[in-house]
Amino acid sequence: MAAVLLDLAHWSTWAVCAVIKLPQLAAVLAAGSARGLSLGSLVLELAGFVVFLRYQIYYDYPLQTYLEYPIIIAQDVILLLLILHFNGNMKQALLYAVMFWGGWYMLTLRRWIIDLAMNLCTLISAASKLTQLQCLWQTKDSGQVSALTWSMSAYTCAKHRLQQCLEVVCSISSTNNNPFILQQEYLQL
Repeated sequence: MAAVLLDLAHWSTWAVCAVIKLPQLAAVLAAGSARGLSLGSLVLELAGFVVFLRYQIYYDYPLQTYLEYPIIIAQDVILLLLILHFNGNMKQALLYAVMFWGGWYMLTLRRWIIDLAMNLCTLISAASKLTQLQCLWQTKDSGQVSALTWSMSAYTCAKHRLQQCLEVVCSISSTNNNPFILQQEYLQL
């Protein structure tokens, strides 16, 4: 049963991630403005996603554990280009492309670099959200921020916590309910 729930969680996340940024993109395009969106927040979010994806690939994690990240990254890159376009800063697009491309390769120059970067991912993600909230607070205008996109993002976060719990349950059932193995698996989360 837990394995079926885990598969359902994976499929639902992939479905949500396939469209997670579309409401945001549609709002920006419809308004012809990136008002209320923080460029810094988006860059931090992209950095966190790139680090996570690179880490998963570097350590040969199963594809189903990170398949949604290339999808989200592609949508974030489009959103980044739209923000740059509507803010009149398209010349900076090349700078961001070089920065992320170089970062992708530098992350794996040494093992400690990718490990450190991964340990900082939660902080990067929190900084991204706080930066967006600060932008909203300062402008007193939500502009083109999409509540639907934020709701779908909350769903994917909750799914990851559920996934961790279900993976522990699946590992218990495959180890004949040995409590010592359960403790080891739980501590690895």
